[in-house]
Amino acid sequence: MKIFHGTENAKISRPTVLTLGVFDGLHLGHQKIMQTVVERAKVTNSVPTVITFDPHPRAVLYPENAPPLLQTLDQRLAALEFFGIEQTIVIRFTKNFAGQNAENFLREIVHDRLQSREVYLGKGFAFGKNRGGNIELLRRMSAELGFFADEVGEVCLRGKRVSSSRVRQALFDGKTNLARRMLGRPYGVEGQIIHGFERGRTIGFPTANLKPHNRVIPKFGVYATATLINNVWRRSITNVGIRPTFAGDKEPSIESYIFDFDGDLYGDVLRVRFLHKIRDEKKFGGIDELKTQIEKDTRRALNYFSRQGVKNMLDII
Repeated sequence: MKIFHGTENAKISRPTVLTLGVFDGLHLGHQKIMQTVVERAKVTNSVPTVITFDPHPRAVLYPENAPPLLQTLDQRLAALEFFGIEQTIVIRFTKNFAGQNAENFLREIVHDRLQSREVYLGKGFAFGKNRGGNIELLRRMSAELGFFADEVGEVCLRGKRVSSSRVRQALFDGKTNLARRMLGRPYGVEGQIIHGFERGRTIGFPTANLKPHNRVIPKFGVYATATLINNVWRRSITNVGIRPTFAGDKEPSIESYIFDFDGDLYGDVLRVRFLHKIRDEKKFGGIDELKTQIEKDTRRALNYFSRQGVKNMLDII
């Protein structure tokens, strides 16, 4: 996938079919937009293209209310490529850009520079000064400039619209199954493996201590997870939290015990996907009680992994 940072750097060889948005998480609603763009690009012999923004517009305009993002920019770009986008233009979002006239942006960038044949927006999305760049403006200008514009309908689950904020809330509530259904895949974080206190090793459960790049982590607790090592998804069990049994641990951590693996991972960047919540985090009376609970958690995780549907998921995750 070609990635351009700023519209001034974009070099267009063919006309485009285009969409605009932040697309944090690339949930089912976003995927529907990407599917539309990719399919229409094939029909019109165009390049499926995304314009996205970094940082999140609310982080610039309303920083006190800005949401923590589900993905880093690199993760978002990789997901866009996975869903068939061939060209992404990353616009650095600033207050100056927010004040740009939407009509000028459509005329000078979308039409003149990107030669867009068709433009699709997610339902309710708008950009530019006073959010003037909405579907009504696109449809009005499409008649003048000669491109087609349309809005892609939302995706609903359990009678509610799938959204990035709803995915975040599900994760904060520990509802990883619901988050997975809205994302179309298990939620994952990635980060570098760092040295911890090595307490797990002393009780027979050595863990990989992950310093996450992602800002959104699930509710404190124990989860059945999948960890990507050397391009193979391995069964694992992961604790998210502050390890309340040990006094003095204040910083939240993500620690994964990987089944049937004893290699050295320090310094590696790993990806962990959360499949199923086993229990909430709790404080135990001591090491022996904690070890007993970890053994129970491990048995529950192995029982979860033994299910045929989960076995199949690990093959394609």
